[in-house]
Formats: sequence, structure tokens, C-alpha cells
Amino acid sequence: MPDGVAVVTGGGRGIGANVARALAGDGWSLVVTARSRDEIDAVAEETGGRAVEMDVASRESVERGFDEIGRVDLLVANAGIGHADFWRTFEVNVLGVHLCCQAALARGCSRIVITGSGAAYLPGASDTAYTSSKAAVCRYAETLNNQLDDVPVFVISPGLVRTAMTEEHVPDDAPWTPAELAPELVRKLATGRYDALAGRYIHAEHDDVDDLLSRAEEIRSDDLNAIRLRR
Repeated sequence: MPDGVAVVTGGGRGIGANVARALAGDGWSLVVTARSRDEIDAVAEETGGRAVEMDVASRESVERGFDEIGRVDLLVANAGIGHADFWRTFEVNVLGVHLCCQAALARGCSRIVITGSGAAYLPGASDTAYTSSKAAVCRYAETLNNQLDDVPVFVISPGLVRTAMTEEHVPDDAPWTPAELAPELVRKLATGRYDALAGRYIHAEHDDVDDLLSRAEEIRSDDLNAIRLRR
């Protein structure tokens, strides 16, 4: 069982709350953060963890929040928004990830999981803000992993999960991804068993991490599970 502190940003609802529940069930000491105090208080009470109010787009708020948290062993940088003002989307989805990663690393973090999206590469999209921000996040995760010698950084896609953010803009008959898949993927990555896959894009529904792990050498030599231009 893990013996450490896991921080889940955007942990008050949706995917983040479910990730917090999965990690708590695996023995992590949970800290959930978000701007909505009532939501993180509820998740913290349910998981036996702590709630820390934080705006990931604010450097001051992030530093204050991580000072309150103290030591960090695992960061799940999950906070994100969609269908918002272009610059605010980048402030939360890109700058917010960076600020939280830097703050967590300064406090001893030894593993990072970042929530990306298939919107980073799927054709036909029309939301310039969200898709561009997630493309940036995917590259950020890969290059941060390259930069760090001893801290694995993963980027995952939860798939199309029905949440308050998605159900307002996606039809009911869309190919929804089961909500439990992303939390289970994060739980597995948090164990350290899959560190050979760090820096690779992993989809909660379409990738079997045990299969990927068995092919880790091939994945790296052939540069698979990465966003690339092929000519």
C-alpha cells in the first residue's frame, strides 16, 4: 500500500474527485484542491483527506496552497476548464499545470500524472482554446519528463467522460467513456510499476497499460504513444 501524500488538483468533482477516491482506496493520504471550497470539503471528508482551496492559475494561490500542504509525493495535475475565454483557458489548463508541477517538485514530489485529452490531436475540432491548451499540456508533460532525471511524468487522456463540463456540450448518444477507467489508470501509474511508460500519452479507454508495459522497449524505440508529425 502506498505511504505518501497525493495531491489532486481539480479534485472537487468529476474526474478529479473520482481519482481522489481511487487513490484513497489504495492507501494514499489525499489532498484535494480546487476553487470551490464546499466541493473539496465534501471529497476530503469522504476520502479521509484534506481540502486546500487553490486557484491553479494564480502563482500566489498555488504557492500558498502548497505551503499549507507541505511534502508532496504524487501530483495529479487534473484541474482544467473548457468552453471559456481563450486566455483564461490557457491560464488554467497550461500555466496551472506548470505552476503546480513546479510547486510540487520543490516539495519533494517523485511522480506526476497530468490530465491531457484526445482533443490535442483528434481532427475536426473547432474549439481553438481547449484543443490548443491540451496540445500544449501533452508536449509539456513529455518534455518535463525528459528534463527530469528521476521523476516520472505521465500524461493521460480520460476519454470522453460524462461530467458537468462535458454534458452541457456533448450529445447524450456520444461514445462516453466509463467514468471508472481514468481513476483506475491513475491508481496504476501511481504505484511506480509503469514508470517505463513515463512521457508517453496513455488513453484510459483505448490503452491497456499492462500491454504497453510489456512492449515498453518497442514503444520507445519506435516512438509510439506520442504526438508526432509523420511524413
